[in-house]
Amino acid sequence: MTGMVKISSFKEGDQISMQYTCDGKDISPVISWSGFSPETKSYAIIMDDPDAPMGTFVHWVVYNIPYSVKELRENFPKAQVTENGITQGKNDFGKFGYGGPCPPGHKPHRYIFHLYSTLSEPKIPEGMDKKKLLRALDGKILEEKTFTLSYKRNG
Repeated sequence: MTGMVKISSFKEGDQISMQYTCDGKDISPVISWSGFSPETKSYAIIMDDPDAPMGTFVHWVVYNIPYSVKELRENFPKAQVTENGITQGKNDFGKFGYGGPCPPGHKPHRYIFHLYSTLSEPKIPEGMDKKKLLRALDGKILEEKTFTLSYKRNG
C-alpha cells in the first residue's frame, strides 16, 4: 500500500498562504492522509525547514495520532496533549504545536511535512522533540510520505 498526504488545497511545491505563517495568523493548515497500511498503529508528523541558515529548523512535531484519525484540522490547538491523546512536542521556537514559516531574508524556503505511519502504539511519552521522536520510532516506521510547500517573505 502507498499512502498519500495532502495539505489544505495546496499542490506539491505551492507557496503556503500567509495565514499559515508568522506574517499572518500563524495557524496550522488542514493536513489529511489516506491509503496507509492497516498494520499502522499510529501516525506522526514533523514539519521542518531544511533551508534555514543554521541548519534544519523544526516547526511542528505531532505524534500519538491514532490509526483511526485521518486529518488534523486547521488551527490545530497549540497544546502538548490534545483530543484523542494526540501529543505535540516542542518545535525550534521552544513552543508546543505548530509554528508557521517565518524565514529570515527574502529567499524562498521549503517547508516539508513528513507523515510517518508507524507500528508504534500511540503511547509515546510527552516531551519529545524531533530527534527524540525519531529515536523512539526507530525500526517502527512503516512508511514516510512528504508534502513540500514554500514561503518567501515580501518587503
